[in-house]
Amino acid sequence: MEAIDRTKLSDVVADRLKSYIIERGLKPGARLPTEAQLATSFGVSRLSLREATKALGFLGMLDAKPGRGLTVGRVNMNRVTECLGFHPGLHDADPLVLIDTRVVIEVGVLQHVARRMASDAAIYERLNDINAKLRQAQTVQRWVDLDIEFHNGLLDASGLTPLTAFADVLSIFFRRFRESVKKSEWSMGIASHQAIIDELRAGNVAAAETRLRTHIESHRHRMGL
Repeated sequence: MEAIDRTKLSDVVADRLKSYIIERGLKPGARLPTEAQLATSFGVSRLSLREATKALGFLGMLDAKPGRGLTVGRVNMNRVTECLGFHPGLHDADPLVLIDTRVVIEVGVLQHVARRMASDAAIYERLNDINAKLRQAQTVQRWVDLDIEFHNGLLDASGLTPLTAFADVLSIFFRRFRESVKKSEWSMGIASHQAIIDELRAGNVAAAETRLRTHIESHRHRMGL
């Protein structure tokens, strides 16, 4: 392999490790070469290699255990979500970008939610229960927390586990736009939620997508965007 320029070690070594795993189709639990072998292949010191493995280990991509060496791990989606939520790019994003991001992510999963809901009635019940709690909300903070829970619930119901990494987009969105949520409009939000999950339960995916898109984009009008 081509030796690595030492001026960009940590990120490049981590990228090389990820490429090594992907190119060989390695699955969780598969053993990797020793640190010494990898360091030699990448043209770096074992210390530099270890820094990269620690970074990937934090996210669950690698496991390092005494006696077993390095093995491919399973990505810790909670850690990925924490890192994504911390990224300043999300906090500084233009409001319109956040709205469009939510539309793409959430509307895009509804067909999967409807399919899974058809064979698992508990999915509808969970979302319906969150909406029922929203009807009892007395403060903006409680409303925001439950609204986030409802929309996270839609993502979870899709069964598309990697999308949980984007859950913090919802949290950042609601925290930033909290001031635009007026108590007089809560009933409209609740009614919108109910219509979305009722359409999904009935298998009317297109109607649910239209309702959810309208629901999310209502923030444009509230904020004069």
